[in-house]
Amino acid sequence: MKTLFGLVLAFALALPAAAQTVRLGFLNTYSGPFASLGEYVDKGARLYMKLNADKLPPGVKIDLVVRDAGGPNPDKAKQLAQEMIVRDRIQILTGLVFTPNAFAIAPLVSEAKIPTAIMNAGTSAITTRSPYIARFSFTLWQSSYPFGQWAAKKYKRAYVLVSDFGAGHDSEQAFEKGFTEGGGQIVGKVRMPMQNPDFIPFMQRAKDTKPEILFAFIPAGRQATAIMKAYNELALDKAGIRFVGPGDITTDEELPNMGDIALGAITAHHYSAAADRAPNKAFVAAWKKEYGENSTPNFMAVGAWDAMDAIYQAISEQKGKIDPERTMAIWKNYKNPNSPRGPISIDPETRDIVQNEYIREVRKVDGKLANVELETIPNVKDPWKEFNKK
Repeated sequence: MKTLFGLVLAFALALPAAAQTVRLGFLNTYSGPFASLGEYVDKGARLYMKLNADKLPPGVKIDLVVRDAGGPNPDKAKQLAQEMIVRDRIQILTGLVFTPNAFAIAPLVSEAKIPTAIMNAGTSAITTRSPYIARFSFTLWQSSYPFGQWAAKKYKRAYVLVSDFGAGHDSEQAFEKGFTEGGGQIVGKVRMPMQNPDFIPFMQRAKDTKPEILFAFIPAGRQATAIMKAYNELALDKAGIRFVGPGDITTDEELPNMGDIALGAITAHHYSAAADRAPNKAFVAAWKKEYGENSTPNFMAVGAWDAMDAIYQAISEQKGKIDPERTMAIWKNYKNPNSPRGPISIDPETRDIVQNEYIREVRKVDGKLANVELETIPNVKDPWKEFNKK
């Protein structure tokens, strides 16, 4: 019996080591009116995986478990996350375009201890809902608060127009705080339906108050083009009202659809495809090689790219054997000086991104519209968390 056991053991030891598979849940948006947003998240993640396979330890592979939440749908997001945790036995979760979905899955990842890397959702409070969430994208406070401070130095009257959900509320409150602290006056504000809004009536109300600037936030994508066209249709530019906001209103991939009406729009944002940084030039070139010369990466693609870099680092340092606490410790100390958006890191106290914010203006570069970075606000932490420290 011992001899037989010895032969079996010797045979087992002679076999090549079994591949270590990391099951990565990818909860994204592939259908519905916001499908284009999920498309950029997906493409950014897959481009990283294709170009960085050598960063995984030998014998380690990733099994991507992909699910479609179909837009801001917290009930469905919760159901899908639960299925991935219980049935698919994922070890890490990522994706998450929308704030309501991120809020919905937070109790589940806490209970199951699933490290979760947010690729997009930008409401500040998300990371406070679970110690197993880290964010590699942005918060709306990061762009809107310093932009309010900047705008108050140049303008005195502003109207605020935002989509009615968590990220919109954050953007509104952050801009108002920064702008009024600098001596500016909010002459009116309104929240619009998140899905299928008719922008014209809201824009008309803004025009009637005669502000110097109209600050707007919408969930990027095609709504950015729609709101820009409404701005043009009501001739707010001719009324002397400048269109401003976070980068969602002039997102890079939508600029060609807007046309020259977007010229002069001023935004604060953490990424521009036109940025003259070597890592960004390499990223844009790789993107166009993979997806075509007429395709342009946006901030959602970069959020996915950087989140995948952090996921690969955690997998590599653990040689594919994922421990939840160790993964979160690695992410809390994550730094990348060569992100396409500039140097980034994670604040270990809040598990939120620290990054540059750029004041940008839509201009023509080589005959094409581009978000040209004019000023840099370096190493911005999430202001909301700074103001609400316990």
